[in-house]
Order: sequence, then C-alpha cells, then structure tokens
Amino acid sequence: MSKDNEKLKKLEAELKAGGGEKSVQKQHDSGKLTARERLDLFFDKGTFQETDLLVEHRSSNFGLDKVSIPADGVITGFGRVNGRTVCAFAQDFTARGGTLGEMHARKICRVMDLAMKMKVPMVGFIDSGGARIQEGINALDGYSNIFYRNSCASGVIPQISAVMGPAAGGAVYSPAMTDFVFMVKKTSYMFITGPAVVKSVTSEEITNDELGGAITHSTKSGVAQFACDDDKQAIDEIKCLLSYLPSHNEEKPPYLKTKDTPDRAEAALDEILPENSNKTYNMKDVIKAIVDDGEYLESARQWAQNMITAFARMNGQVVGIIANQPNYLAGCLDINASDKATRFIRFCDAFNIPLLTIADVPGFLPGSHQEWGGIIRHGAKLLWCYAEATVPKITLITRKAYGGAYIAMCSQGLGADYTLAWPQAEIAVMGAEAATDIIFRKEIAAAKDKATKEQEKIKEYRELLYNPYVAAKMGYINAVIQPGETRAKVIAALEALKDKKESRPYKKHGNIPM
Repeated sequence: MSKDNEKLKKLEAELKAGGGEKSVQKQHDSGKLTARERLDLFFDKGTFQETDLLVEHRSSNFGLDKVSIPADGVITGFGRVNGRTVCAFAQDFTARGGTLGEMHARKICRVMDLAMKMKVPMVGFIDSGGARIQEGINALDGYSNIFYRNSCASGVIPQISAVMGPAAGGAVYSPAMTDFVFMVKKTSYMFITGPAVVKSVTSEEITNDELGGAITHSTKSGVAQFACDDDKQAIDEIKCLLSYLPSHNEEKPPYLKTKDTPDRAEAALDEILPENSNKTYNMKDVIKAIVDDGEYLESARQWAQNMITAFARMNGQVVGIIANQPNYLAGCLDINASDKATRFIRFCDAFNIPLLTIADVPGFLPGSHQEWGGIIRHGAKLLWCYAEATVPKITLITRKAYGGAYIAMCSQGLGADYTLAWPQAEIAVMGAEAATDIIFRKEIAAAKDKATKEQEKIKEYRELLYNPYVAAKMGYINAVIQPGETRAKVIAALEALKDKKESRPYKKHGNIPM
C-alpha cells in the first residue's frame, strides 16, 4: 500500500473513532448507541456511503482553532434500508457533544439537498448539546438553513426525526417541522428552555425527563409520535414506518403482496357492537379484523387516544386509517384529537396514501376548557384537511355519527368518495335524549306521566332517525353493509378508486385555520 493510501486509511480511522474510547464508553453507559452504531443498525449491511467525512470547522474563537472535532460532530450519507435508498445524518454526541456549528449545519444541509435531488426519505438521528456557542451567529444561521430545507422538503419527501439524546433551544424546531418524531425513553429530551431556566424564571423544579422526555412528548404535548424503549427499538420502528411510505410525492406507496384474501369475511364483527349503544368497544379490534394479516402501525398511539391514526395494508395496498376510539372519551372529538387527525390526513394526502375513515363519534367534547382552548378553530382544521385531500377517501360509519362531528369525520358532503355504514349506524343531528328534549318539550311538559311520555318520544325519535336507511335513501350513504363484509367492501372501493384524479382551483396556498 502506498504512503498516500496509508495516510488516507489512518485519517479515516481517526475520524470514525469519534470522540475516542472514553467518550464512546460514556455514551454506552448512558444507555445510548453511538452515531455510527445507529447508522449501522439502520442501513442494510455494507450499503452506507458516507459524505463529507473530512469536513472540519473553521472557527478560531475561544481557542476552538486548537480543538479537533471528528467529522465536525455529525455523520452524513446515504444507503439502503430494506433495499430502498434513504439519506440520513446522525449527530455524534461523543464529538464535542454533537454541537452544531457552521460546517456541521452545512453537512446536514448538503445531505438534505441530496435527498431532494434523489427524491428519497430523509432521516435525522439527533443527539446534540445544541448550538456551538463559540461559533455564535454562524451556528444560529446553520439552524435557519436547516429549517428552510425542512419547509422546502415537506410534502415532497418523507422526513423523519429520531431524537436519541438532548435537543434543546433552537435544535427542537427541525424535528418539529418533520413528518414524524421518534424519541427514546429516559435518554432523550426536547425543550425550548431547560429545567435550570424554568426554575430561575418560575421557581418550578422539574427534571429533564418530566419537562421534555419521551413520555411527556408522546402523551402530553403530542410533539413525538413514537416513544421507544431504546435506540434499537426506535430504529426498527423507523424501518417499519418507511415500509409504508413512498420515497417521494410522485410515486405511490410500496405494494406488498399478501396471502390474506381480499374477500375474507370476519364474522366476529357482526357481534362486536354492544346492544346498548352507550357502551364501549375497542375500535382497534375492528381495524385488526379488516386489514391484511391484522397488522398495522399506529402513530401517536399514546396521545389523544380518542382518535386512532394508523398505517395498514388492504390487499397489499397502503391505507391511512383515521378512527374514533369509543374506549376513550367515548370517541368524542376534542382539540388534540382534531390536531392529531389533521396532521396525519395531510401527510397521507401529500404522499398518495388513500384514507379510510371509521366513524363512531357522539360529537365534539363539551366544556369551557375546550371552548376557551379553541375547539372551533382546531375542529375547523379537521374539516379543512378532509375537504382539501384529493386521495381516495372512504368512510365507514360503525355506530354513532352525530351533528358536526358526523361531518368532521369525512362525510360525503365533505368529499368522501364512497360512504359505507353498518346497520347499527345512528346518523343524526344529536343524541336521542337531547333531541327529544328540544322537539317534544311541550308535549312532555303537558303529559300527566312525564317520564313515560319522554321515553315514548325517545323511542319514536330513535325509530325514525336512528338508522342508516334515511341517509341511504337520500344518497348520503352509498351502501349499508353487514359488518363481517367490511374488508371485502373497502378493498373493492379502494381498487375502484386507485386511479382517482381530482384537482382544486389554482392558488398559492390556502389559509388553514391554525
């Protein structure tokens, strides 16, 4: 081997060692993999091609010119994940805490630009002490350049963030601008201002994990859609998510052949609804019964649990499922559920993923907290995004569909292409008791036996309107089906709609009610 070749080999080895053995051991002791270990797990063996390994920072402030930061604290490149090309960056916490400076940011921007040129997903593994203070405004400008690219790439290529360590201050905004955020329990956290600042300003004492840990952001704020037990589980789930997604917005999601028959009947669904419509059941049992092999990937599963958002396949074709969950808050729509569904629907529409909406919704959650929090504005987002979406939209009403919530769960008038209902469906302006109190108030008040009269009128209202046939006669429901036939009927509709084309009037963009 020539001296030049030997020199290159030695240099590469030094740079790939990161912050050295002690720093690597410290990373492992804290329960985290190193940046290179994460990329090794993520990419198919031997396919990762690193870019800009030799890049160095060029700051001389505060003695930084005497400090060597291997690969400037971030590893960038591309490779294959389950045979498909993906671009990625991984911040290296062993190298100066993975802090972001001018060249560090430039490396990330270059690989993001590369992902856009290649039209492939972009995945970021975030583990950083934040902006490199010694580089001042150059570090801040680095963040702004990343944010700009996040915006440009949105809706063009899937963007996924895996927060596997600290992300504080400006560093949190890039993950928040991506499509999906994964976090790791006990080792990752995100916040604008840390516990020390919170204590000095508000006197509140709180830990990193309580303020911005994986559980906090996956249950309270909704910033993270996935909270994983460790780095490996997070990487496995990212791979699973990618298997449902197209590489870019001009192709359809990947088809996966299944042995599950499209016309499979599911007799258990014929008995799944309780006789008393005020009793609950688990909507996830419905989803599991109709999708291929009972498999689906639920997003934001711990936040706004009255709404389910999930990816699945039906006869090999990817679908995005939005469903009310009667087991939680009776499946009511509230602020968080509206936001959760809105973002998921817009993602699916951007990436050509058909939408299956399963409605069992008694209405919007009442109360001053919801009204003052802006449920009108948040609910309007849900209406907006369904109306805006041009992918195939199929709606199934299993039981309750009342008032404005019936519309908000993709009614035919809002743009559903095909609307189905089970025989038990109750489609009405409001519940029977409330409706009876308004319509028959005088008759009930004049009756000698008010309680008996009230029950008679409730029964009369139920028999008249509490069924799907009135809506079907008027063309608002395209088919009333046996629950056990649901899989076959939905797959038939998906097949018929697979080449659907729909356009909207030209505009720069709409002004969604944020």
